Amino acid sequence: MTINRERLAALAAEPHCHGGRYRNLEPVPRHGLGDFLRWQLAPGRRFPQGKRFTLLRPDGHLLAKPPQKPQLVWLGHSSFLFQHRGLNVLTDPVLSDRASPFQLIGPKRHTPPALTVADMPPIHLVLISHNHYDHLDEATVRQLHRRFGTHLRFCIPMGLRPWFEKRGIHNLVELGWWQSERIADDQEVFCLPAQHFSGRTATDTNTTLWCSWLLEIDGFRLYFAGDTGYGGIFRHIGEMFSPIDLALLPIGAYDPRWFMAPVHVAPEEAVRIHQDIGARQSVAMHWGTFVLTDEPMDEPPRRLRLALERQGLGDSEFRVMQHGEVWSPT
Repeated sequence: MTINRERLAALAAEPHCHGGRYRNLEPVPRHGLGDFLRWQLAPGRRFPQGKRFTLLRPDGHLLAKPPQKPQLVWLGHSSFLFQHRGLNVLTDPVLSDRASPFQLIGPKRHTPPALTVADMPPIHLVLISHNHYDHLDEATVRQLHRRFGTHLRFCIPMGLRPWFEKRGIHNLVELGWWQSERIADDQEVFCLPAQHFSGRTATDTNTTLWCSWLLEIDGFRLYFAGDTGYGGIFRHIGEMFSPIDLALLPIGAYDPRWFMAPVHVAPEEAVRIHQDIGARQSVAMHWGTFVLTDEPMDEPPRRLRLALERQGLGDSEFRVMQHGEVWSPT
């Protein structure tokens, strides 16, 4: 499908930052500290038990010389290694033991990462969706920069450049919603909306953008949803970019719904996103690694399968990968 460049430029020109703070395209409920405490201090509430899932160890030779067709490895949470036509891409690489600014407190990883930075083939591109600690991990970013240096390019949403430059990283593609940049003759990356928020401290909420990404490589379209609630934006993305060959979509961290619905989709909504964007195949992410919310760690895949059955879709259309699994879309 040909992209309507004029429409894309008109959307990109619309303001998304007001008074130094970014806003979602659609009005969504905003939960403050009082709502957070109401959730955390609810009578009888307990975080679900952590669970370690099966961890496969990818064959390094297979990663070093991948086939010509696209290849995907789930590293855990929202972190993937995607390989196609000589390009090696990471999404939101988080390999630390905790998704936290601290080493001893904060959400703990229950399944180890499938690869370390030392295990990886040369990485050319990293897609960062936003600056929350379970998506932007300073230790992993520094390790990647130390190993791959200026050969590695980070694609980041608007406002994150100072964070990276402060750490000596300058090979950046910084984009706003609906903007794109051609990174090679047959490769283009598009920064697209998501319904979420940003912030790493108590005072910087929404001062940087959050996004999803679409990467087109020689006609193959990979969509990485980042972190998001459900909204009409996905129909618009489908109108602009359908069909999408492979979508990486979140299915976890959704309970309690009264608190999480604006910013985290439930599995049933992930299926709607799959349909809205015209994805040929999707893969589940944002589950099975950290305990972030109230649902049991193994519940998201079960709910996803039920949602797919209700829509007459099969596992081959929306896949649940194991940690470390190597898979090629058909």
